Amino acid sequence: MSSQPPPSVGLVLAADEPASLARFYGAVSGAGVQRGLSQTHWRVPLPGSGWLEIYAPSRSRPLPRQRGRLALAIHLLGGELALSTAVARAQEHGAQLVEPTRQEPFGWEAWLNDPEGNALLLIAREAGE
Repeated sequence: MSSQPPPSVGLVLAADEPASLARFYGAVSGAGVQRGLSQTHWRVPLPGSGWLEIYAPSRSRPLPRQRGRLALAIHLLGGELALSTAVARAQEHGAQLVEPTRQEPFGWEAWLNDPEGNALLLIAREAGE
């Protein structure tokens, strides 16, 4: 049996302004922001477990912005009210609502773009679901 801690899992997100984007995700998820491995690397604990790793790509290997099929999803409890609160907080921090919030069979959802144009899905369910 090893005495080393188990590995952690995270999502990696390249950013033009990593500190600012980390503060955005910290505000939206209600989590603290931590400095990462360098001056241009930040970590935000994800609800439940794991990390969102936000960094500035190397100038010698830049990553262009692009719309892909990957989105960060944050799950909330509290139904429509929790979703409305989270959407308002996200917009206060620079997010753009992509389409109106809507109720789905699994709960409420809202699609946004974060301040750098990355896709973000907020999902809210009632506490008893």
